[in-house]
Formats: sequence, structure tokens, C-alpha cells
Amino acid sequence: MRMRMPWWSRAILAAAITWQAAALRAGNDLDLRSVEPQAGAGAPRLTLQRLVNPASRIEVHGRPLRFALHGLVRFDTLNELFAYIDAEAGRWTFNTPAARAAFADGLMRRGVESRIVSMDSELPLEVLLTHTRGELERTVSAVSTESGSVFSGRNWQLTNDAYRDALLRVRDRWKNNLNCWSASSSIPGRVLSNWHIIDEGIELYGVRYDSTEHFWQAVKYHPDLTTADLRSLLAGVAAIDWRPWLESLRANQEFYLANAYAVEFLTANLARERLTWFDAELARVTSPAERVRTAQQRIDRAPGAPPRFSSMDEKVLWGDLADVLHLIVAFHGVAASSRTPAIGAVRDALIALHFDAVHLAGYSRGRVGFISPEFQALMLEIWKVKFLALPRFTEVIRSTRGVRLDHFLNDGDSPDIPIPVYVGYLNQIREMALEGAR
Repeated sequence: MRMRMPWWSRAILAAAITWQAAALRAGNDLDLRSVEPQAGAGAPRLTLQRLVNPASRIEVHGRPLRFALHGLVRFDTLNELFAYIDAEAGRWTFNTPAARAAFADGLMRRGVESRIVSMDSELPLEVLLTHTRGELERTVSAVSTESGSVFSGRNWQLTNDAYRDALLRVRDRWKNNLNCWSASSSIPGRVLSNWHIIDEGIELYGVRYDSTEHFWQAVKYHPDLTTADLRSLLAGVAAIDWRPWLESLRANQEFYLANAYAVEFLTANLARERLTWFDAELARVTSPAERVRTAQQRIDRAPGAPPRFSSMDEKVLWGDLADVLHLIVAFHGVAASSRTPAIGAVRDALIALHFDAVHLAGYSRGRVGFISPEFQALMLEIWKVKFLALPRFTEVIRSTRGVRLDHFLNDGDSPDIPIPVYVGYLNQIREMALEGAR
């Protein structure tokens, strides 16, 4: 059963689906860069000069190639990014001008990387990697304002040196790193993604799933939770105006800077339109008495038959909804507005239906915090099954010897397992697989 994708998910993931489908039709042996057209009809070719020009708007397949900070704050041009960074630098309090500049430069580096390491097209990265370091340095040196900088705002100035170093950093990182995600142009990159469907299924903690993604999202729901329970919770969430609460989270500098992705994620997913979509999809794809975790398990599916839910369905419906509900509980005490009776009642209802933890028999003590090292470590445990116990995947991960396994998607993150932790485990499981071959 397939999901109807809402506009906000299509904006981030539509191109990835297109390329993944093309790769699958070609037997997972398609070099996407070799067939991807440079641009839509009438659009100029992407050159190194256009790539580094902050004013340039890149088009591929006749549509703008957008990029993001925190996966959700999106831009068409680097100038838009720089203006946003300038506003953020002025929004917060810093002890010194140097600290303010360092904060802004950090956002700039991440935004520049998001523009080049795109989910929609490999062309920006291809252009960067097929030019020499010297060519890049000379091209950047020609990009400056009248003041001699790349960007000059009220709160932050971007120097040519800092901009050049950001581009060189991306070039150096991705010359040797493999981005492991579902629409990678590399076969190992796709297979090492949690989204990779395992046709024979994978047994994890006594139950079979279609992928490790299916398991990861399913266990966020208590085994006894039904669709009727979930829709009742969702109705309570949808009855609240979350904007004051979200603004309180945004106003807390220490908290926001430590949890920016999670706050932006909640802002997008607590929008009324998004909550309405969650409820409509639950009504469409499940029955009221069906247990939510069971619905995501592999039951009575023969090899070759399509999964009930795709890996994208798992992320966009089941995963995003579970993350919203867990985060409401986890962040409840941060903002004063959390203490309103309506939000308190929703939190109590969520706790009553076990959204105060992740419950999994046979792991740890059967109950771990949603935002906790114990839950993060579960990723390594399920990868031990996929990459060490299933020989065909052991061979694939061993084939990546000599490259750094990595993961970068629109500067996005994950509240349940931060990207640095995820990448660390990915390289650790590869080393374990290589040790087994010695």
C-alpha cells in the first residue's frame, strides 16, 4: 500500500525517489552522473563560476536546485543563505565578536556543503570534484563585493578566505568519502542505507522486517498501541495551537542551538496541514484495531512481493509521527508554555500510551529513553545482524575498504540518532566486518 506524498515531503525527497527508481529499474547498476542532463531547456550549464557565485540559482531538469540548513530551512541561492545566517548571528547573544563570527561561519560551511552535496543532483559535486584546487581558489578570488568580501551584513561578514576554505573542505571530504543513502549513485552506498529493502526479510529481536528502517521506526511505538489509540492522541495534538510553545523553544538560545534540527522538525510537523495529513493516512492505510508496530512488520509476504510500506512510507508517516510524539514528551519541561493545561493533558496522554520511552523486549532492560545513548546503540546491534550475519551484505560492506563511510542529506539530522553517531557506527560495523575476514 503506497502513501500519497504531501508537498513538504516531495520538496525534499521527490528527486531522490526518481533517481532511486531509475537505479532499481536498471538493476542497481546505473551511474546517475552519466545520464543526468546538465540543466533544463534554456537554462545555462553549470560551471564552476556559476557554482561558487552566491547570486546564481542552479536549475536541473527545469527546476531550481534548492538546498537547506537543518534539512528544512531551504534556499535557492547562497545569497539567501548568507542573509539568513546574518540574521541568526544577530539574533543570539555571544561573549565576543569572534564567537559570533565563528557561529556564523559554521552555519555557512554547512549551507555551502548542502548546496554542493545535493539530494536532487550530483552535478554540483561533480563540477567541484572535476576542477583542481588551484582552479577553485582562482574562481573564488574573483567573487567579492565592493568591500572585498563575499558577503557583508549587519552582524556578519564572509571573507573570501573563509568562503574558499568552506568549498575546499567540501572538496576534500567528498573526494574520498562515500555518502550512504537510498539514492546514492554507488551500489554499496544504496545497500548500506537503512532504506534498502531486504527481499528475504531480516529478523530482529524475534520479528521479521522488510528493512532495518522498518524496524527502527516500528519500535518507536509500544507493541500494544493500536491505530485507534494513535488517532486519538493525534486528535489531541491537533487541537492545540503549538506556535507559542515552539516560539518558546526558539527563544531559548542554549536549547535551540543544541537542538535546532529537532525544533525545526517540530515546527514543520506540528503544522495543522501536516497533522491533518498524518490522520488521513492512518485512516487510509490501517484499521482501528490494528496494532501499529505489527502493521510495520513483515507478515505473510513472499519473496518478490512488494512490502506493505516502502522505506519512505516508514520515514515520512510512521517515523516522523513517532518522532513528533516522543519529542513533545522529551521537550515538555523546556518552555514555560509547556505548563498550560492543554499541553500538559496531551503529554499525560502520550506517557500513558508509552511515548516516554522506546520499549523493546530483549534489549537493555526492555525500556530505553528516546533521546539516549542506549537507543542510539541499538542501531549498531541491528547492523550486526545485517552486515555480519547476512553474508551478502557482509560482502558489500567489505567492498568499501579504503573509503570513509559518510552520510549527509541537506544538513539534516535526526533527534533519535545524531548523524555523527550514525556515521561512527557505520564505520565501526565496517571494521567489524573486515576483522571477520582476517
